Amino acid sequence: MSERPILEAFWETRDRGLAVLARDWKDVAVPPPLRLNPGDHPLRLLRQLSPFVYGRRAGYFANGTEIEFVFWPPNYPNLDWEDEAIFVAGDFNGWQKAVGDPAWRLHREIRDGQGYLVLRVPAKNCISDQPVRFKFVTGEGRWQELPPEVINRVRDGDYENYVIEPNRTGLHVFYFWTDEPHYLLKRAELVWVGEGEHQTCPISNAEYMLSFGSDRPLGAQLEPDCTVFSLFAPRAARVSVRLYEKPAEPFYLQINLARHEDGCWEATVPQNLHGKYYDYKVEGDNYDGTRLFNPSVRILDPYALATVGRTGPGLIMDAAQLPVAQSCFIPPAWHDLVIMETHVRDLIARASIELSPEERRGFKGLAKWLRLPDCYLRQLGVNAIELQPVQEFDNERPEDYHWGYMPVNYFSPASAYATDPAHGSQIAEFHELVEAFHEAHLAVILDVVYNHVGEPNHLFSIDKYYYFTGDHEGRLTNWSGCGNDLRTNTPMARRLIIDSLLHFVRVFDVDGFRFDLADLVGVAALKEIEAALKAVKPSIILIAEPWSYKGHIGHALRHTGWSSWNDHYREFATQYIQGNGNAEGLCFFLSGSPGSIATWPAQTVNYAQSHDDRAWIDRITENPDNRGDNPTPNDVRRHHLLVAILMSSLGIPMLAQGQDFLHSKQGVNNTYLRGDLNALDYSRLDKFRATHDYFSAWIKFRLSAAGRHFRHDGNPPAGYFRHFYAVGNTAAGMLYNANLTLGADQLFFAANPHPYPATLETYELPAEKFRQIANHEQLCPEGLAASAHFPWANGRLELPPMSVGLWRLVE
Repeated sequence: MSERPILEAFWETRDRGLAVLARDWKDVAVPPPLRLNPGDHPLRLLRQLSPFVYGRRAGYFANGTEIEFVFWPPNYPNLDWEDEAIFVAGDFNGWQKAVGDPAWRLHREIRDGQGYLVLRVPAKNCISDQPVRFKFVTGEGRWQELPPEVINRVRDGDYENYVIEPNRTGLHVFYFWTDEPHYLLKRAELVWVGEGEHQTCPISNAEYMLSFGSDRPLGAQLEPDCTVFSLFAPRAARVSVRLYEKPAEPFYLQINLARHEDGCWEATVPQNLHGKYYDYKVEGDNYDGTRLFNPSVRILDPYALATVGRTGPGLIMDAAQLPVAQSCFIPPAWHDLVIMETHVRDLIARASIELSPEERRGFKGLAKWLRLPDCYLRQLGVNAIELQPVQEFDNERPEDYHWGYMPVNYFSPASAYATDPAHGSQIAEFHELVEAFHEAHLAVILDVVYNHVGEPNHLFSIDKYYYFTGDHEGRLTNWSGCGNDLRTNTPMARRLIIDSLLHFVRVFDVDGFRFDLADLVGVAALKEIEAALKAVKPSIILIAEPWSYKGHIGHALRHTGWSSWNDHYREFATQYIQGNGNAEGLCFFLSGSPGSIATWPAQTVNYAQSHDDRAWIDRITENPDNRGDNPTPNDVRRHHLLVAILMSSLGIPMLAQGQDFLHSKQGVNNTYLRGDLNALDYSRLDKFRATHDYFSAWIKFRLSAAGRHFRHDGNPPAGYFRHFYAVGNTAAGMLYNANLTLGADQLFFAANPHPYPATLETYELPAEKFRQIANHEQLCPEGLAASAHFPWANGRLELPPMSVGLWRLVE
């Protein structure tokens, strides 16, 4: 054997672990000489892993003269593996050259009632006397990250790969069982006691502790005569709660909590402490002596219902005294939604309404503004609002502007948006805001961030290994780009997500959620979240931003009850309207992006602008330096083309705030701290009133009975669309209800993005029976004046430069 017979060992349960040896153990009659410390105890049982079980962990196993590569779908929950082609690529086949090569594609098999992807290859083709690296990759070239339970990984710079070692082919891994359950915070070692060899190897508890969970009530639970504090902190050695009379004063009482076997700590105070303040102190070291906790850190309870600020303290609040929605608002059906994405402060920073500075910063001022009869949102006609994050985030001072994508608590509405956060006014004020939206017939969708957290990182101070993903060396991953990635597959992280979402539904009657960087949350978690929320509010709206720096799950979400922001639509619409793209692409996106990220049309959220990056007017302007604040006539015309295409597309249309009056961020690409650029300048509403009215007319028409052909409930039947393409350019037309399945009326939409005329041949359509109701300047459901009509006769429709048109069949 080598100088280190044991490579690593770790617990899988309290009395079973896994030992990974340095090389294959081929003596089937005699087990490896392993014992357990402390105490030098013999192990109750040692058993070699079966080759296939090893393959699930290692991505391969040796089978005689063959190597079997094993792709186990539960290791890759974000991948639509039944529809995707999966290949194995590595040192033995040129890596990238293997992508798309049938010889290296894995094939589906059923073993023990479970589906796998497997490929058998002669061992001589992929094993040498040196370590050989490999990885799984989709046919589209998406490399699959290694799951955390892999035991044969090697780091290559910023990436990790599987590795096949010539002396470790699956016979080197053993299960071991102990006589007594092990206390996981106590150090334990495997000992190799072979002849002339002696090695101790610590047994890691990291993987097993990720399975810890509890169904105990968490947070500060109030009873008439007592308050119960409960915190999940499985690695802690000591936990105490500190009580404050006032937020800025020293604590007046510190109470130690008692540990339960499930990792929860609990203490009961024989007093109802409603209105008091609290935080936690967590202490302890790892069993190897490394420091895990900082006792000087004030920890805000993840389950605090309100907080004074990002550092705490939390407010102790009686859940029975929280406001209750008078009636449950029923949002529009998904296919009937027209969403505007917006920010609490951007809407009212420059609104013409008398407000105190504190009101203008948040929930209370926005609720007052919404109740004005001439409120901008009421004028526009959207029926749903997607608010940028309103859960507690990490701005240092209440007046500091922040987009909110750095959360520090998931239960408390943002203290920065409250007039009196020291007394928890954010709860009543956010409740009132949701009521004001509902009074205006606007559904409320919250942008939520469950992929990472901000500073101070309270979850990190409670248990960084449990709540955050890391590589095999313990370094935090950063696929969010914000310094950490929430580990959403642990029971208590997932419970925290679901409990906080249900809190916002039950207490505030929120209508839906949009998940930031949902790729990092993962398909498995999103399915569980969907089930939990729909059990409470069946009409809940669920939207995913399906990507991250790590990958894209839009394709996999087709098989769930989630819709997705359609980034392909965003990019195509921008290119097409500037004269690029193609006619077939336009018709594909008009028909609801079938088969791409949508099983049915309402799974695609169609948009061209969001809070990220430049405003659309800045992106497409003809002016230098992306300065769309003084747009050219062509810039304005292209905006009209955009909203016409957007409202004529099956799916859920989404606008960015102020897009209807050409809101500009003066060419700045990232404005996450620029309240001065993001705040809506309502003087532009008057300056570009015609554009606002054009947007509003399209929204109104889409939501009308005549516009139902754009709002198909479910998949349109075969033959519902008929496409018409110009010759020599990308102008195109689309006939809706071509097969008359929705009655005798039809709609015909056409677009020409080019700066020159285009002609569509429409011999199959009776032009004399179609009435033009929209062009690129106006929409009138009763019909445009004859002077505004496009020439359409003898089977030829003439489209002016940079134009759109909409016609309705009139019998």
